[in-house]
Order: sequence, then C-alpha cells, then structure tokens
Amino acid sequence: MSFRISSAPLDPAALADQLLDLRAGAYVEFQGRVRNHNEGQAVHALEYEAYTALAEKEGARILAEVAARLPILGAACVHRVGHLELGELAVWVGVTSAHRAAAFEACRAIIDETKARVPIWKKEHYANGASGWINCASVGPAAAPTAAPPPPR
Repeated sequence: MSFRISSAPLDPAALADQLLDLRAGAYVEFQGRVRNHNEGQAVHALEYEAYTALAEKEGARILAEVAARLPILGAACVHRVGHLELGELAVWVGVTSAHRAAAFEACRAIIDETKARVPIWKKEHYANGASGWINCASVGPAAAPTAAPPPPR
C-alpha cells in the first residue's frame, strides 16, 4: 500500500506493475486526467499544490482504512502536483484483489476519500484568461495557497 505526491509525470503501466500479484484475480485502476471544461467554463490547464507531508500521511491512512474494510491485496495512489496540460494524468489509483467487487469498491473509495480529505489544491486556468483555486473540502478556504477564496464546488 502506498500513497505519494509526485511532481513528475505518471506512468500508469509502471505503477500497475508494482501491484502485480499472482493471488489477484482482479485489478482495477482509475486515471484522473485534465479535461477541457468545468462548470460551464473552458479550461486550458490546471495547477496542483499539496501540503506533501500531510497529504502523504492522510493518503496512507485512507489506504489503510480501505484495506481494513475490504479484502484487497494491494492498493496505491499517486497524485501530481505542478502545472498540467489538457489530457495529462493528474491522479492514479490502482487496486488488486482476489475478486472484482472488492477491487472496484476499494478504487472508488480511495479516489473519493482522497478528494475529500487530502490537502491538495487545484487551480484551474480558464480559456478567458481567468483562473481560480478549487481546494480540498475538509481543509477549508483559509488553508488554500492563495488569499482569494475558491469558487464553490
């Protein structure tokens, strides 16, 4: 089980290889990529910032909680920080288990909890030249890396 923050581009094949396990009949992965729109606005890039030490600690806690609740064999999550262009991989989650139901459920739980609890902030750069921070719901606007409050989610 591993959770980490990375400033380098993510290689899904290499990440998946780390979870190979002959006991696993199921492997599920989620890839979160930069899309070209959000809430009616054209997006042309994203920027991520994280409180890395706390993010990795909370991410590891999430993986441990999911592993305690579901019969999984392995799980990993890596989240990018820095400037990302359209189509780039921002977050990757992989899970192995003996059977598919646990792998699907665990993968969804990991990404949902990561978005809700891990101190990672996303700044959207819009086609009209404006930009805005979207921050982790549990961290709150006061902890965001800029003085301007984020737009509502």
